[in-house]
Amino acid sequence: GCAIFFKTEKFTLVQKHTVEFNQVAMANSEGSEVMLNRVMTKDNIGVAVLLEVNKDIFVGGMKQFPEKQLLLVSNAHMHWDPEYSDVKLIQTMMFISELKSIVEKASSFVKSGSPASDPSSIPIVLCADLNSLPDSGVVEYLSNGGVAENHKDFKELRYNECLMNFSCNGKNGNSDGCITHSFQLKSAYENNLMPYTNYTYDFKGVIDYVFYSKSHMSVLGVLGPLDPQWLTENSITGCPHPHIPSDHFSLLTQLELHPLLPAINGLHLPVHR
Repeated sequence: GCAIFFKTEKFTLVQKHTVEFNQVAMANSEGSEVMLNRVMTKDNIGVAVLLEVNKDIFVGGMKQFPEKQLLLVSNAHMHWDPEYSDVKLIQTMMFISELKSIVEKASSFVKSGSPASDPSSIPIVLCADLNSLPDSGVVEYLSNGGVAENHKDFKELRYNECLMNFSCNGKNGNSDGCITHSFQLKSAYENNLMPYTNYTYDFKGVIDYVFYSKSHMSVLGVLGPLDPQWLTENSITGCPHPHIPSDHFSLLTQLELHPLLPAINGLHLPVHR
């Protein structure tokens, strides 16, 4: 299961969404047997909440603050099996495509001239158990804004043109051989800070992530890893363990939001303070 909690003194709930990946796969299969047999049969989900930032938190140190500042926070759990790298990558693409649809619809209801009327002005935070290592197609797709249509993680399976439904230019756009997204995302954890986020008796690796819109936010700090000496001293070679009830270690990041002010000559400029 997935959940999102938020502080009501800082944010107001605008919308909430649940994305069932098997339903999205079925709707976009276009006759692809592997889409139906491999992706549609997995019952993973993602959730997202569209929040409005309460103006009160902007007042300190700001002479101006935006009329309406929206923020999309999302959380997902992708398929676990290492043999299904194609499914993990497609589930991630489906989720990003759904998030794109959410911000586009949200911005269309905001009056023209407000920063929030531009879909690209709505920052996103993506938290996920991607069940994918840092060198995977999933992380490449999120970090670089796209992957090649013939990426090795697709396993040369015949997904045909149905994957282009999830590309930012749509099925009829110019793909240049890549499936892309328009979010400028960056991982909050860099430089191999976490040696592992999943710590079991037979597997240890980084498979959990926090991504954020790098054009709208910056990282103030993150929670680091557990002390390896403490793990050794307590003979903790895997989890769950009486001292650590989950085999996943917590990720925590503090993000600073740079709100966009009303347009000047058609440009929305972020505020840094």
